[in-house]
Amino acid sequence: MKSSLTNYSCYNTIMKAINTSKISGTQELLPEEQAIFNNLKSTIADTYHLFGFQEIETPSIERTEILLAKAGGDTEKQIYKLIKTGDTTVEAADQALRFDHTVPLARYVVEHQSDLQFPFKVSQIGTNFRGERAQKGRFREFYQCDIDIIGRGQLDIAYDAEVIATLLATFKAFNIDTPVLARINNRKILTGLLRYLGLTDKAAQILNIIDHAEKVTPEKTTLDLEELGLDKATTRKIIAFTNLHGERSFVLKELGNLEIDDAIFTEGLNELDQVLYLLESINLHDQIEADMKIVRGLDYYTGTVFEFILPDHKNIGSVAGGGRYDNLTQHFTDQPFPGVGGSIGLTRLFYVLNEAKLLNPSVQDLVDYAIIPVSEHEYDESLSTAATLRSKGHSATVVFTNKKLADKMTYASKLAKNGVVIGAEEVETKALKAKNFQTGETTELNIEVVSNPEDFWANE
Repeated sequence: MKSSLTNYSCYNTIMKAINTSKISGTQELLPEEQAIFNNLKSTIADTYHLFGFQEIETPSIERTEILLAKAGGDTEKQIYKLIKTGDTTVEAADQALRFDHTVPLARYVVEHQSDLQFPFKVSQIGTNFRGERAQKGRFREFYQCDIDIIGRGQLDIAYDAEVIATLLATFKAFNIDTPVLARINNRKILTGLLRYLGLTDKAAQILNIIDHAEKVTPEKTTLDLEELGLDKATTRKIIAFTNLHGERSFVLKELGNLEIDDAIFTEGLNELDQVLYLLESINLHDQIEADMKIVRGLDYYTGTVFEFILPDHKNIGSVAGGGRYDNLTQHFTDQPFPGVGGSIGLTRLFYVLNEAKLLNPSVQDLVDYAIIPVSEHEYDESLSTAATLRSKGHSATVVFTNKKLADKMTYASKLAKNGVVIGAEEVETKALKAKNFQTGETTELNIEVVSNPEDFWANE
């Protein structure tokens, strides 16, 4: 025994000498926090299902060429590539971790198109990975909860409004005491404006500058535009355009007053008008606004784009976003599969809500019953009792410790809703009582204990 303790002590010392802190940019929660996180995730999944979305899972690992096909923007620089044994360079890596659910979904739709019903309403909830600089509220490994609607050949613009409405309903289901705002735009409006101004060849760079405008000073945005060769008058027009935001009637009127003679601009204007109108028709006026600064950084967006913020916590950035993508599958097939989708950044959302103390701390992942044998002589009866409870659909755990009964009860109260003490008398009489740890009330527990060991293992 002495040797065993000595070895354990050395092992424990070695373990403490190793850095056991988590990698920056990742999330690691205590059980009580995890319960709250899981509750949010379940609420999202339930709301998505309520709106008719079918859940799927795609692999976390994809072929690098699939992810790079339409990554674009900063994301391409943030992809985690997997280097296998034998690879000599990062460039040789032919597999990578997905950075979002949308590109893998495009591959999934092409692969399974003959087995799907279109429009295909689908949800995905899982972890994604981006090698960006870790900071408060931004993560390298994070949960995203996506919904997408994919059409074959065409997809009605009304589906853009449905995705936004679904996400707004999801935030409402959280029952948090803070407002949420959907900022909505259409990329065709800016694309048409830039074409009208003769800046199509610089459109990608200008979109990137606008996408980062809220992360830098206005002076920096102006300087970045001028460094592209834009004169001061053109720069002022673009800055004034991106600063335009507000309710539908106001923004659409202001955009119409620009008198931009461009077909793409007009098409984007009409689409934005229709999406906002549909959302207003279901009384979401106070939760939406048109905002010309929203362009989204990913290259695959072609029409409607949107981001969700918590106005009282603007410093955290967007907690949801998405948009319309008409050409996402073009790298995989000639058949068009237009789509629209949105995603809640659950890890970021949990972080900001937890920091602001807006989450319900009473959410706990407790088992229904903790079975507490007084001594080792009641272990078999305790195991059989737990097995019987499980067979009836109740969760149960058995407390195996050599501590005093009071200490066992204290421990059990942290794990379970109810405690069932089994001593010699309970074994003899089969009369069991359950104590509710929250109310202190004790009630009779009427169950027929499983006596066959095979039945016990069958229920484990």
